Amino acid sequence: MGRDWQLTFRMAVSFFVLTLIYLAFLSFIALYFGLGILPIAFIAVLMIGAQWFFSDRIVMWSTGTRIVTKAEQPMLHEIVEELSSKAGIPKPRIGVMPSDVPNAFATGKTPRSSIVVVSSGITRILSRDELEGVLSHELTHIRHRDVTIITLASLFSTIAWYLMQSSMWGSMWGGGYGYGYGNGGRQQQGGGLFLVLIVAAIVWVLSFLIIRAISRYREFAADRGGAYLTGHPMNLARALMKIEGRVKVAPVQQAQKMEGMNAFFIIPAISGQSLAKFFSTHPPIDERIKRLMAIERELHGASDLR
Repeated sequence: MGRDWQLTFRMAVSFFVLTLIYLAFLSFIALYFGLGILPIAFIAVLMIGAQWFFSDRIVMWSTGTRIVTKAEQPMLHEIVEELSSKAGIPKPRIGVMPSDVPNAFATGKTPRSSIVVVSSGITRILSRDELEGVLSHELTHIRHRDVTIITLASLFSTIAWYLMQSSMWGSMWGGGYGYGYGNGGRQQQGGGLFLVLIVAAIVWVLSFLIIRAISRYREFAADRGGAYLTGHPMNLARALMKIEGRVKVAPVQQAQKMEGMNAFFIIPAISGQSLAKFFSTHPPIDERIKRLMAIERELHGASDLR
């Protein structure tokens, strides 16, 4: 469980590119609204702080997750305690999300305040060893501070999205930002709104694609870290296959309720009626299993799916 230098390098490059995009975006907003770069930066820092502080609370509330005690879920606590000790991180709290669709995720601002969450459905389909594989994946996310990284990386993407939405509606209804009166003023206002819309759209698309790339690689990294943590990669591979099988046949309504959390889940819940399947936050299951099998061969010299 040493440092994943490939993950560190990719994160550093991705954040460097995102920083350049966001600095350009902030400069444009400052110029357009006639504000200095410092007030805009101050507002941005406040928004980042608020999102970072409240993110875990929002996730817990939106999923209906309840923290469970050792008396309620002794097996979960036993597995997490053992794996946390191996990974060298504080034991996180454990929550259960009321959902028949099997899944799991981790949230929290720091390793010390983190929470590992499993759905009520996952404990009914996985063996203890497979559940250990899933929890090792989630604990690796915590060790890599993935939740904080994705939260911070996605903030300006979210801002750009809402700015793009407001500019679009402002253009349609003739309101919004801008300056001047009369026909000339309205033309300037309309042109300004269109420019905001274009810039916001470019920022959103670029950051969306970069964040998806970060998210997909962090899943590979969490699989790899979890495999080395337990020493049994195929337990996680079998768990992934079982979870994907159940997610695929889950009722559309249940999948749609969970789609907003796909970046956190170990397997994304895709209803089949959204564009999420074209811009997945996760790499293909086949590729994940292929890499786990390679680690199995490295550790044990052979691999099977018994």
